[in-house]
Amino acid sequence: PYFASTVLAATAIMQAGTEAQKRALLPDIAAGETIATLAFTEPNGRWDPDGIEIKAARAGSGFRLDGVKSFVLDGHTSDLIVVVARSDAGLSFFTVAGDAPGLTRRALKVLDPTRKQAVLQFQGVEAQLLGQEGGGAEPFARTMTLAAVGLANEMVGGAEKLRQSALDYANLRVQFGRTI
Repeated sequence: PYFASTVLAATAIMQAGTEAQKRALLPDIAAGETIATLAFTEPNGRWDPDGIEIKAARAGSGFRLDGVKSFVLDGHTSDLIVVVARSDAGLSFFTVAGDAPGLTRRALKVLDPTRKQAVLQFQGVEAQLLGQEGGGAEPFARTMTLAAVGLANEMVGGAEKLRQSALDYANLRVQFGRTI
């Protein structure tokens, strides 16, 4: 059930993370021991780089996040949240523990129960930089392109299943003593 959210998060980590971060984060995600998600959509529905409003500010050796992300796949149950935010250096990626203090997660009512979504509110939430500060625009664009390709493939598979189901049904139907 966590396939889409995990693929998005892992793709973002592969695109933005350092080699050390990839080695640290990806094995547990791949093994299913860590459920991860990518939080990129703002409450207004925007997910383009210019529309990212959540703020990241330096705090000690890490960062603090303030703002809201919405429509986050499996955001209410994920162990690790990869967040696209804006720091003083520009668009950046961060990782946040799912149980971090200051993080409020609320499930949304959605039409498709196979794609559970949540609103995440960050109030001074401790976050770790993923990759280079201010270097998030290119990895974000690549992640979104790969996400679009994956979603298109999923839709093609669904359409093929529907076509095959309709054909199977048509081969079973008999009208006026003959198969239709």
